[in-house]
Amino acid sequence: MSPLKITTRDATTGPVLEIIGDLDYTTATDVRDLLTTLTLQPGQRLVLDLGGMEFCDSSGLTALIAARNHAQAAQADIALAAVPAQTLRVLRIVGLDQIFPLHPDAATQP
Repeated sequence: MSPLKITTRDATTGPVLEIIGDLDYTTATDVRDLLTTLTLQPGQRLVLDLGGMEFCDSSGLTALIAARNHAQAAQADIALAAVPAQTLRVLRIVGLDQIFPLHPDAATQP
């Protein structure tokens, strides 16, 4: 198990959360708790950089959906960046690739 580390930085389009380690049952609440402190403005884009994420279970997927809901409530967008192959496979299987814009890295955005 890899402990979860979340770093936050501001980009011109909005905040970027870099998620490193395991996003699972024991750590998903860390993401959800951080979201409650994150202020988004209408039109901004919240980017979740998953390049350092090593594992994601169903609780982790639920945390990603909570981030999407948080962004939508603020009339902001959301995107997932650098999604690891195994997580991308799961997103495609459950259809979440249809609701999350996916980018190869945090810097590549339309």
